[in-house]
Amino acid sequence: MSDRYLEFANSPLGKSIATALGLPAAPRLRRAKSGYAARPLADRAVLLGGGSHGELAASLLTALDGAGATVQIVPSHPGLPPIKHAAAAAGVTLKTEPGAEERNSAAYALVFDATGVNGPSGLRELYDFCQPRVGRIPGNGRVLLLSRAPAENKDAAAHAASQALRGFVRSLAKEVGKKGITVNLLEVGGDADGLLAGPLRFFLSEHSAFITGQVLPLGAPFAPAKALKEFEAPLAGKVAVVTGAARGIGAAIAATLAREGAQVVGIDRPQEEGVLGQTLAAFNGLGLPLDITAADAPARIAEELERRFGGADIVVHNAGITRDKMLKNMPAHFWDQVLDVNFGAILRINEKLLSGGLKDGGRLVCISSIGGIGGNAGQTNYGSTKAGVIGYVEALAAEMARRGGAINAVAPGFIETQMTAAMPAVPREVGRRLSSLGQGGLPIDIAEAVTFFASAHAAAVNGRTLRVCGQNFFGA
Repeated sequence: MSDRYLEFANSPLGKSIATALGLPAAPRLRRAKSGYAARPLADRAVLLGGGSHGELAASLLTALDGAGATVQIVPSHPGLPPIKHAAAAAGVTLKTEPGAEERNSAAYALVFDATGVNGPSGLRELYDFCQPRVGRIPGNGRVLLLSRAPAENKDAAAHAASQALRGFVRSLAKEVGKKGITVNLLEVGGDADGLLAGPLRFFLSEHSAFITGQVLPLGAPFAPAKALKEFEAPLAGKVAVVTGAARGIGAAIAATLAREGAQVVGIDRPQEEGVLGQTLAAFNGLGLPLDITAADAPARIAEELERRFGGADIVVHNAGITRDKMLKNMPAHFWDQVLDVNFGAILRINEKLLSGGLKDGGRLVCISSIGGIGGNAGQTNYGSTKAGVIGYVEALAAEMARRGGAINAVAPGFIETQMTAAMPAVPREVGRRLSSLGQGGLPIDIAEAVTFFASAHAAAVNGRTLRVCGQNFFGA
């Protein structure tokens, strides 16, 4: 279903009326039109800054230069010495940012190394870097901060400053979202400094158009990961399984994984076999019609994967249902159905695949929901399962790391699907606007996040949940 207000607010007349009446802005988001590119930031300027004690200059310069970015600097900024030293060592050319009077010359993205921020003075350096430039970032631009996690700082002031960065990012994202600009924070573990290329390419590109105001920790994988050298078709040669693949978000996930080179096995209910076949035919996928809650489903999935491919590299648990009722009115079968599809089936299928059917180094991705973070009235069953998925991802991360793999979750917000199209008009419109980006997401937004987690681009991410919600105003 199309978002008529979005179309109206972006027409010349509609924009004037919306501005005059103080109506919420709903920018057109620029989404990726193709797969991962070798140099996604070619012909784009990235303004790089940092605190005076920043630790990531060398890693950031290598990643940005490899992505094709023109790296700009602020001559008088306190964090410049380590950047200049790293650039000289790496042979990266730095350019001075254009003057404010040079219109249409502002950097596409601001990147700030906040790893050395250890108190109010470091936070002032962040202010001095960002404040004069935020208003010049073009529509659909990016702001990306990198820091150490608060827990890695033994000093109380440094711990507090790292925590302050989270509030800065969440607040700034709400200020600039009306222009389609996203603001995110990567908390880089000490052993993940050399694994920044993949996350930077994701968060600074159109692949992350609906992700803003988020904090994503990066840590070293259990099995040593090599820095990526090939960025195009990152899933080439991989076998990916997607449950609930016939329609909507599942279909978008399947298509996007295939776009990046994966052989996709799509699973959906037997009654969806025709639609499943049509969806998968577009990219030569294999359909497996079965009920994932059936007692023999885990064994059938594992056997099919072993027989045809020698196992799977990626498993995406997307299938899910809602059966909404206030708890006092909820029949037991509503509770049982949602718990079985959204949670129980994941546990049973993974248990079987981990004993055979999932290759070493495999990556698991589960679809949670912001409903599992903030809760919704009438969804005690659904909220329980989606919160449970987040806990399951956290708990299984260590086991997946020992196998050289990872497990992560994606938590969608309001996404334009058949389900949301069937909502009453007023709740649907409210759901669309209650975010920094002022609109609902699209299935491709979830698919892009899943594909990031499924690839080596996310080698430093394990046990995490990423909200893809346009910074929805409800929930944590």
